[in-house]
Amino acid sequence: MIKKDICSYDHGQLKNEIEAMGEKSFRSRQIYEWLHVRLADSFDEMTNLSKKLREQLSAEYEIREVTLTERQISSVDPTEKFLFRLCEGNMVESVLMRYSYGNSVCISSQAGCRMGCRFCASTLDGLMRNLTPSEMLRQIYQIQKLIGERISNVVVMGTGEPLDNYDNFLQFIRMVSDEHGLNISQRNITASTCGIVPNMRRLAEEDLQITLALSLHGSTQEKRKALMPVANKYELAEVLEACDYYFEKTGRRITFEYSLVQGVNDQPEDVRELTALLKRRNCHLNLIPVNPIKERNFVRPDSKNAHEFKNKLEKNGINVTIRRERGSDIDGACGQLRRRYTAVTEGESDEDICDD
Repeated sequence: MIKKDICSYDHGQLKNEIEAMGEKSFRSRQIYEWLHVRLADSFDEMTNLSKKLREQLSAEYEIREVTLTERQISSVDPTEKFLFRLCEGNMVESVLMRYSYGNSVCISSQAGCRMGCRFCASTLDGLMRNLTPSEMLRQIYQIQKLIGERISNVVVMGTGEPLDNYDNFLQFIRMVSDEHGLNISQRNITASTCGIVPNMRRLAEEDLQITLALSLHGSTQEKRKALMPVANKYELAEVLEACDYYFEKTGRRITFEYSLVQGVNDQPEDVRELTALLKRRNCHLNLIPVNPIKERNFVRPDSKNAHEFKNKLEKNGINVTIRRERGSDIDGACGQLRRRYTAVTEGESDEDICDD
């Protein structure tokens, strides 16, 4: 029998499931608390439930495995990187970043990615599968348990395109911000997209307060197409219109992510073109010196040139920062740790297979 993924049910859905088993509704509250507040890994931990109910839950439901395989701790700043194994053997990465205002975790939304961005290690092997809401949640839960501290900020910018996994991503957002669970403020959640226009517009209608970050990376349609295959489907103009629509519906300022690649998108004409695109928009531009990967020949600009690029934009009235480099002594670029591990273990069989 295929077991149901119990951690992917929101509070109301779990109540319906438990009542359908003939149990009183207060049992669903107890179970939800064990799963999403106490962060239980097994039904055996739920000691205020009867043994019979725990056995029934174990027979019909599963708590999806998100198992720590490797943990890297930076020696230069308070950053940690985690490699988690999913039930069928796929790997996903998460990153913990400690700040003065709290602990932030960057999670993955897919195992692999099919977007094909030229500078990204996550997409080199394509998309394996979407993550369920529970697998997104449990990256956060496992890190919170490992460090013994509360996670207060979430960034969905790890492996995968969240808007390519729209329904599961939306369920995750509603659950991670639910008062019955971790109750992380939606204003402390940021999700990145490469620009899937229809789902950007859908997201604007969901009555959420998360920050949307657009992976821009090019100051014109042609430059964007050279770096991001998704630009072959969606014109830059319609992507920006979708950003404007999100701001109009939510009041949340858009963040534009811009990977700086030496000699590709860091030239004087890029300053002029970015200024023309962004000056009249209520937005923030985040410059990210590219993380080189061996499969590509992209080079990051040196610090002096990156700061000159930033200063020119600021003089033109653009709200811009250079992303602070974190964890430079560990596998920095998204997907690098996962890819290195996969290369080492390639050819090994996976004994633990998901029921579905």
